[in-house]
Parts: sequence; C-alpha cells; structure tokens
Amino acid sequence: MTLTKSLPPELIERVLDLAVAIQQIPAPTFKENQRAMFVLEKFRSAGLHDTDIDATGNVYGRLPGASTRRPLVVSAHLDTVFPASTDLSLRRSPERIDGPGIGDNSVGVAGMFGLLWALQERPAAARLPGDLWLVANVGEEGLGNLRGMQAVVNRFEAQPLVYLVLEGLALGQVYHRGLAVRRYRISISTSGGHSWVDFGLPSAVHELAKLVTRLAALPLPARPRTTLNVGVIEGGTSVNTIAPTAHLELDLRSESPQALEELVSKVQGLVQNARRADIHALIEPIGQRPAGRLPASHPLIQLARRCLEAQGLDATAAIGSTDANEPLSRGYPSVCLGLTTGYGAHTLNEYIRIAPLRQGLQQLIMFVEGVFALKSSL
Repeated sequence: MTLTKSLPPELIERVLDLAVAIQQIPAPTFKENQRAMFVLEKFRSAGLHDTDIDATGNVYGRLPGASTRRPLVVSAHLDTVFPASTDLSLRRSPERIDGPGIGDNSVGVAGMFGLLWALQERPAAARLPGDLWLVANVGEEGLGNLRGMQAVVNRFEAQPLVYLVLEGLALGQVYHRGLAVRRYRISISTSGGHSWVDFGLPSAVHELAKLVTRLAALPLPARPRTTLNVGVIEGGTSVNTIAPTAHLELDLRSESPQALEELVSKVQGLVQNARRADIHALIEPIGQRPAGRLPASHPLIQLARRCLEAQGLDATAAIGSTDANEPLSRGYPSVCLGLTTGYGAHTLNEYIRIAPLRQGLQQLIMFVEGVFALKSSL
C-alpha cells in the first residue's frame, strides 16, 4: 500500500469550503435536482469524463485509470432529511462547522472532490490502475429507499472492484453490514363527528394513540439489536371535531432479518386487534432497506482497518443503514466509511469537527490506492 503523504492545509480548506457551498443548497429527498446540477458542473470543471445525470437524478463522473482494469465506484448521497424551508444558516469556528446537513452528507459529497483533487495533483505515472467513478446519488434518506443507489448498482452491476460509500460523519467506523429496515404507514379511520354532539363515537386520533402505546410496549431484544420508532403522526380535522382519520409512519430495524420479521408479525397483530366494526385499521409497507454483509475477515474490511490505523485512529467494524446496503444485498463487495466526526445528524444542531477531516481524507486516499492492490482477492 502506498503511504499517503499528509495533505496540504489548502486542500482541506477547499473541501470545507465546498462542503459549505453544498450545504447551502436545499436537497430534500426527491428534490435534489438543484444540488445535483451544482455537483455536475463541479465534475465537469474538474475535468472528469462521461459526466451526466441519469433518469433517477444521480450525478456521474469518471477519472480515467492507467489501464482497463475493473473500476472502483465511490459514492456519496446528495439528499438531506430537512425540508426545503429549513434555515440553513451556518456557524463556523476554527474547531467546527455547525449547520443542518453539513455532516450528513455535504462533507461526504465534498470528500469525493478532496479525493479527486489529491489524485489529480499526482504525476501521470502515479495514476490509478483502473477507472475511478465518482457518483453523487439521490434517495438515501427517509422514504428514498435507496432508489439512487439501486440505479447505480443496476448500471455497474458486478463490474466494480468495490462500491465505496462515503458518509460525512462516523470517522473510525467501517460499515460492512447492512441493517435490515422495514417501514410502514398505519392508518385509522372512523365516522368522525362533532366533539360535543357526537361525543362517545370513536376518534381516529384516540385510537391511533392507543395503538402507539401498544407499539411502544412491545418487548424488543437487545441482542440482536432491534428497534422501533414512530417518526410521524398526522390526523384530525379541527380541535372540535372527532377525528375521522389519522395515520403514523413506523420504522422497524434489526441486526437479524429473522428478528425483524418477528417484529413485523407482532405489529401486524396489533393492527388487526385495533379493528372493530366502527374502526378501520390498515397497515401498508412504504419502504425497506435490504440486509447484506461482508465478513469482518474480508480483505476489504482489513484494508479499511489498516487505513484508519495508519492515521492513528481506532477502527470499529459496524452495522448501519447506508447506501452500502444495496450492493451488499446483491453480493457485491461494499463498505461505507466516514470522513470526520461530529454530532447531531438529522437535527438542526448538527455539526462537524474540522481537525479530523485531514485523517478522514488521508484514510480515503489510502483505501482507494489499496483497493487496486487487492484486486486478486476481491
């Protein structure tokens, strides 16, 4: 493995400045177009080949390699959990940058450019052996259901040596297992009525609240870790109306696909029990993320560990719900790596730490170099 030299401060600053510029462009899931066009122009101005946006909204660019060896795909998702109306104001200090979406995943997208710029500064003789595809993909968050990454894997299939997924946060984590996820919308409907005149008739809001209480009381195993979250509740007409409709959105996850199926069965049973002659209850799937894994002993995972340790960092093999789920579920080698540390992902208080980004980018460059050296083992 080539030992990556310490990156110059000006390159780190370029990455940070680009991350800030990306963060300032709203990109809710399903509405990433403005950010995608920005990245496409950056790909083109950086001299990448075969730049385009596919029908799903993913942005592609290719850095040619020195030979026709199998390529490497590096991706980072464009979308955020925040609606377009979110105040994206930033606060920047010498130690950190605060702002919604700065870590998840603006700095992840900017990190692809840090990799590109570092590689482009090298002499032609030091080119990577194979093509490097950079992809800024859509649909990773929320009900995007990894649709962007599905299109990426449909395009490249088994060609790449590795699908490397970048997340801005979680430096030190090596995500090699894809967490199984199932999502449902549960709806309650009743006849409704006037809050005074028709008092006593069932309220969809009241019935849904009872169901949430029963859901929250379900026993969940600590091992394999299994979680349940009601993320959205909506319903009702007015304060003085017995609600005729209400619904919730439910997120279920487990390290074990079997445990997840058992939890799904319990949830379906609770919905069934909520039904009466005057109460209609419906459960509908609205999303899922497939499970998949590489063993911790896989050469790719060992490479990721060595790259982190070379930066003086501890490496933790981890399970997570990332774009890597999609290629892993199809049996293709994939890993997700973080670029820096921070806190508050998916909240308005999100921030990244600046100093660790140097280690994260150096880890990334070493990993990309090392992947081609592992080509006979993948």
